[in-house]
Amino acid sequence: MGGTALVLGGGGPVGGAWLTGVLAGLADAGVDPARADVVIGTSAGAVFGTRLAYGEPPRELFERQLSGADRLVLSVSAAQTARFLWAALGSRDPERSVRRLGRAALAMGPGADVLPLVRQVLRGVEEWPERALRIAAVDACTGVVEAFDREAKVSLVEAVAASCAVPLVFPPVSAGGRRWIDGGSRSTANLQLARGYERVLAVAPVAKAVGPHPSAERQAAGLTAGGAAVSLLVPDAASRRAMGRDLTSGPLYTSA
Repeated sequence: MGGTALVLGGGGPVGGAWLTGVLAGLADAGVDPARADVVIGTSAGAVFGTRLAYGEPPRELFERQLSGADRLVLSVSAAQTARFLWAALGSRDPERSVRRLGRAALAMGPGADVLPLVRQVLRGVEEWPERALRIAAVDACTGVVEAFDREAKVSLVEAVAASCAVPLVFPPVSAGGRRWIDGGSRSTANLQLARGYERVLAVAPVAKAVGPHPSAERQAAGLTAGGAAVSLLVPDAASRRAMGRDLTSGPLYTSA
C-alpha cells in the first residue's frame, strides 16, 4: 500500500460546481489536490478530474463556473425523472437494482447524445493525459463498475461520456464493444477504486446514489478499515440547501 489517490464524485452540473469550489478552496489553503498519484473520477468528477490531470488549476476551474464559461444546464423532464426513480428503486438488492437500471437504459429509444456535451466541457481535450487518470462507468448489461485508463481500448472522450451517461436521460454509450451508463449509477464516488492507496482524498458532491447502494461514507470506512488514511468531503446542510434537489439545473452561486 502506498501513494495518494484523489477521488472526485458525481452530482450533475450543480454538484460539479460545488466540487470545483471545494478544489479551489483546498488549493487556496495550500493543499494541491492535483498532486495526487492518481485521479479517479465519476460522472462530473470524471470531467473535472480530466481537466485537473491536464494541469488546469483548481482556481481556474472554479472561476470558469462563476463566470458561466463552463456552466452546463441539462434538460431533464419530470417523466424522465420518474422513469429513473422507478428503475433505480425497484429492488432492495444493490446488484439487481443497478442491472434493472441498466436494462431500462438499454430499452430507451433514441435520445440526446452525451458525447457533444462532454467534448464541450473537456474544452478540446481528446487524448489520455500522461498523469494517472481512472474514469468510472457501469456496464449497462452486467451492472459492474469498470475503471477506464490510458491502457483501455476506448478514447478519453468515450470514457468520460460513458461515465456521464445518466440512465434514461442519455442513451448508453457504446465503447470497447460494450454499452455503458453513468458511473454514479451504483456509487456516486466509487471510493472502492482507490483500494491499495495509502492516502485518499475524496470529494463527493452527492453522498449516496439513488437506490440500495453503499454511501460514500460507508465506502470510506471500508478503506479506513483496510489501513488507508481517508479524508471525505461532502456538502454540509447549508450547501445541500443551496444546491437543492435538482442537480441538473443551473447552480446557485453564493459568496463563501
